Amino acid sequence: MANWLTGTVAHKTRWNDTHYSLAIQAQGPAFTAGQFVRVGMDLEGERIGRPYSLVNPPHAPLFEIFFNIVPDGPLSSRLAALEAGDSVLLTEAANGLLTLAEVPQHTSDLWMLATGTGVGPFLSMLQTDEPWQRFENVVLGYGVRYHADLAYRELIERLQQEHAGRFHFVPFITGEPAGDGLASRIPQTIEDGRLERHIGVTLDPARSHVMLCGHSGMISDAVDSLEARGMRRHRRREPGHISTEKYH
Repeated sequence: MANWLTGTVAHKTRWNDTHYSLAIQAQGPAFTAGQFVRVGMDLEGERIGRPYSLVNPPHAPLFEIFFNIVPDGPLSSRLAALEAGDSVLLTEAANGLLTLAEVPQHTSDLWMLATGTGVGPFLSMLQTDEPWQRFENVVLGYGVRYHADLAYRELIERLQQEHAGRFHFVPFITGEPAGDGLASRIPQTIEDGRLERHIGVTLDPARSHVMLCGHSGMISDAVDSLEARGMRRHRRREPGHISTEKYH
């Protein structure tokens, strides 16, 4: 049975009508960048909790979650209605294996490909020193329907400035002209090579590791495209090239 901590909302960000972030002041939990906690509320006499990845790096003073309102979901709309000073619950333990500790040591190029709120754990990792100490190239692909759905642009732009030449950001826009991004789903650009041509980095099994997070359909199709390129799922007992975490 989960042990819960009580936190206080420090501030809320409304990215659009359906996507929000909450920054939460709480004493714990300890976590590794990329992991998730359960966030909950007591609603109508029942404690409702759901897993949410943490966007903040472990050294940050506040815990932050990035989420979308789930139609008819019991919790997400209530979280979106919280304001600074309101109470919210977090489990005292974090979980998840989508972390840099799971990436094989020989990796030179790290690819982080996400849809929607799946970008959250990658942003947590990118705000630590480890990716910049370990990898020659770091790619962040962020798939959304519209440009207005791209959250955390200021943070991403700061990372681009701090790590110019090594950090490659690619927005994937499927519902309108993509501008400087790619007007396609992520798996299609892996299959036809557009992603590699766009940034000038090759998906090479000898030096690349791909982390996928977000919609299950994107992940399944991307894994198929990567396996056709000679890559395989990563397991501790059998190191590979692909790590995944599905959100729904």
